[in-house]
Amino acid sequence: MTVLFILNDPPYGTERAYNALRLAASLLKADPATRITVFLMGDAVIGAKRGQKTPEGFYSIERMLNRVRAGGGEILLCGTCMDARGFADGEVMDGAARGTMDGLAAATATADKVLVF
Repeated sequence: MTVLFILNDPPYGTERAYNALRLAASLLKADPATRITVFLMGDAVIGAKRGQKTPEGFYSIERMLNRVRAGGGEILLCGTCMDARGFADGEVMDGAARGTMDGLAAATATADKVLVF
């Protein structure tokens, strides 16, 4: 199965990104052959910022994205959204990449399921 997660909300302040990535990790645990793509849009792109420091006991979206990546998942960021926020490519966590609307359209067309958070 191929699942596309589209995240729009900021990484902290709501729990949508947290819950989306928990679900992605559970899907990978249930079936490691599941192919997951996470596309970060709007304020969600900041979730892929390298070197996040969260308080002890608090979740880290960067760490959660790394778990998805470790399971073979792909992490893409809306390039236009990055530019609008002054978020440079050099600030992006390892393994994540700048994406495009054409790339999102292709991922949407090939996904078995598309989940939007």
